[in-house]
Amino acid sequence: MFRSMDRPTHPEPMLAPSAHGGAVRAYAPGAGSSGDRGAEREPSGHRSRAPLPKLDEHLVKPEVTRDEVVRGERMVAMPSLPEHGDRHFGLDYVLGAHIKKDYVGSTDLITRFAAQSDFATDTCVRRRGTDPKTGERYLEEVAFEVVHTQSKKDIRNRAEDLTARGVRRFFAVFVKKGEVGEWSAKEGSFVMLAPDGEISDRTFAAPLSVRALLDAAETDNGVARALLAKKNPVLEAAQKKHHEEGLEKGIEKGIEQGIEKGIERGILEGKVSAILALLDARGLPVTPALRRTISTCSDATLIDTWLKRVATATSAAEVVGDTPPPAPPGARRRR
Repeated sequence: MFRSMDRPTHPEPMLAPSAHGGAVRAYAPGAGSSGDRGAEREPSGHRSRAPLPKLDEHLVKPEVTRDEVVRGERMVAMPSLPEHGDRHFGLDYVLGAHIKKDYVGSTDLITRFAAQSDFATDTCVRRRGTDPKTGERYLEEVAFEVVHTQSKKDIRNRAEDLTARGVRRFFAVFVKKGEVGEWSAKEGSFVMLAPDGEISDRTFAAPLSVRALLDAAETDNGVARALLAKKNPVLEAAQKKHHEEGLEKGIEKGIEQGIEKGIERGILEGKVSAILALLDARGLPVTPALRRTISTCSDATLIDTWLKRVATATSAAEVVGDTPPPAPPGARRRR
């Protein structure tokens, strides 16, 4: 949120690059001349482009005042309302998780974008370190602005100055409309992004969900996905621990089930052995087929029935009754 102040003047004019091409005679902020002299376009045939100022060669005093300058107009960056402040916080939160290790994110980083413009975006991303070509920090590559009460003219002027300086991409989060747009220099306006879309960029470790810039719940999800994509050691350790605990529980359950099945099978085998032993003790002949029927039975109820019969039966066949014999190994039963 910005409040415009009187346009400052300077006794000596300087040439500044125009957003529409050519050069503009402008006056840097300062005191010493009377009246507001504004900006004058260079006469045709005498266009020249002055060297761009350094990124940190400021027209205002960072961290001392709230002042900014946009195209020669001094403004005050006012404290925000909840609608703006909440989204700004969420923007910093989710964007910070997405940035690759070779890049750094900044909040309210003031940059001299033009001779007459010295202002900050809400959040931006730049390459970490010093640019060997300029000997100063790298220019922002991607920048974001939360738009709540700013005028269309103000956000447009900022977008034009940002991209004219070399900022690759500029996004605006329009709070009142619940939309996110990316500035298009070709269109001269913001192009709205699909709510379920994603923003991919070389500075991001994972695509940034558009919805994560608008919805607090999705912001958390976006952070989680980004940290997983970056192989965050804390999350990886948690995943590994969860996997190991799951594996241990699976093994324990398998052992328990195996023991239970083993006990059940052992009891059945003991009862089968008892049946055969009693038949032998009573002198009742057991044919190979009957022995196979008794030995291979896995029905606990049937075995208990046979065990009761074996005490009074007059033959092994009477013990088994009408139970069909199992098919020999490899044989096919008739239907």
